[in-house]
Amino acid sequence: MTTAAPIARLERVIADARQIYAGHRELVERLDACAVRLEQPLRIAVAGAIKAGKSTLLNALVGEDIAPTDATECTRVVTWFRHGAKPAVTATDGRGHATDIPVRRRGGGLTFDLGQLTARDVDRIDVEWPTARLVQTTLIDTPGTTSLSTEVSARTLDLLIPDEGNSAADAVIYLFRSLDESDLDFLRQISGNVAGGAGPLGVIGVVSRADELGVGRVDAMHSARQIAKQFTRELELTGLCQTAVPVAGLVAFTAKTLRQHEYNDLRELSAVAPDQLELALLSADRFVRTETLPTDCEARAQLIRRLGPFGIRIALTCLRAGAPDCQTLVDDLLYRSGVTELEHVIDVHFGQRADDLKAHNAARTLKDMFAAHPATAAAPLVKAVDELVANVHGFQELRLLAKLRSTPTTLRDVELTDIRRILGSYGTEPAQRLDIDAFAVTGVGMDHALGEVNRWRAKARHPMTDQFTAGACMVAARSAEHVLARLRDSAAVGRASGM
Repeated sequence: MTTAAPIARLERVIADARQIYAGHRELVERLDACAVRLEQPLRIAVAGAIKAGKSTLLNALVGEDIAPTDATECTRVVTWFRHGAKPAVTATDGRGHATDIPVRRRGGGLTFDLGQLTARDVDRIDVEWPTARLVQTTLIDTPGTTSLSTEVSARTLDLLIPDEGNSAADAVIYLFRSLDESDLDFLRQISGNVAGGAGPLGVIGVVSRADELGVGRVDAMHSARQIAKQFTRELELTGLCQTAVPVAGLVAFTAKTLRQHEYNDLRELSAVAPDQLELALLSADRFVRTETLPTDCEARAQLIRRLGPFGIRIALTCLRAGAPDCQTLVDDLLYRSGVTELEHVIDVHFGQRADDLKAHNAARTLKDMFAAHPATAAAPLVKAVDELVANVHGFQELRLLAKLRSTPTTLRDVELTDIRRILGSYGTEPAQRLDIDAFAVTGVGMDHALGEVNRWRAKARHPMTDQFTAGACMVAARSAEHVLARLRDSAAVGRASGM
């Protein structure tokens, strides 16, 4: 049982627990729900203070206009976005009664509103949408944590930090515009519930609306990155977050939904003298009303609404630098908005760790249930879950990666980079962990992995290595052993299929 994958081990525990608690209908239902959740996509909640840009970022990640971003009743309700064969929206009240909500087209995108229903009438909204992004991930849009209405803020708290049971999310993207005490307090609570007090498992920070930190200047994202680094250093000291990434959500969303006619309008504007355009961009109203600019007022109004001053400046800079077509401009905008980096971070920390994160949440659910409803026959199951939480190597890697940001070591800078790499900080595939070309893995991968095993074992035994660093090196050696075993298994399968 010790060599099986975490989810497979938990499935066995759940099957045995069903037999032990067969006479307790409520507990069996909880076990069934836990088993179903292990099979479902990873759940990522998007949380943060009111007006932090959560819905805009969610739209940017999905690449479609499906999350309401204005002050509608929808923004006051927890909304779940799942993959579905066709668009469908359902509002559920506190008694479990569901109401179908019509999907409407607005401003070139598809959206919805609650009609006569209010936030008080609705417990949650479920949105099914046919988009690739939601196949492997369920996204949860939450109300602002600093809403003037305590009832609205409580919806987010109940989702992520419930009085009973564990978080409904496996991971959290937390948005903040400044790192104040309310943000830190909420992150502490998230860390305690989502991660079970085990460090920032599954928590990523986003410095949102980052372009506004530079007042819409072309170099705004540079300023935002410096601030994000400062926030990251502060968060590393607290151990509350895995990393922080600056993102201009509006630019990212518009880039993913940019239309050809908007590209054409931007190309016309790029021919205007930069000084003249800067004068026009002193305010949104001035940009729209300046008659000497090409394109009509309505087109410019749409551009300023969709991109903002920063997005327009960046787009025109890219076009003047030679972006030859709409797709090239889109790629440039996505990169400069920060969403490309964020998506990479989400993939590395969440997507490639999905099974570990789901297993960790499920294990905590089982631990709480066994503690609340002790049974002599369940003692071996309690031990099995405790061993899983303590010994699953993926959990150890995530905890160590967090500690390496805040705990001094005797490693040199290059060694710190290398140990983070073998631990999976830059990706969990063998080529990423070993820092070799993916095409070379089958040829030299095992030699490289064995070299990493020996390297980190030797470092751990070195007399000048302190206790924490030695422990970190042993975890790194185990990571290398896992890579080596994986490559050997792949080679064995290859030989078998060749025969």
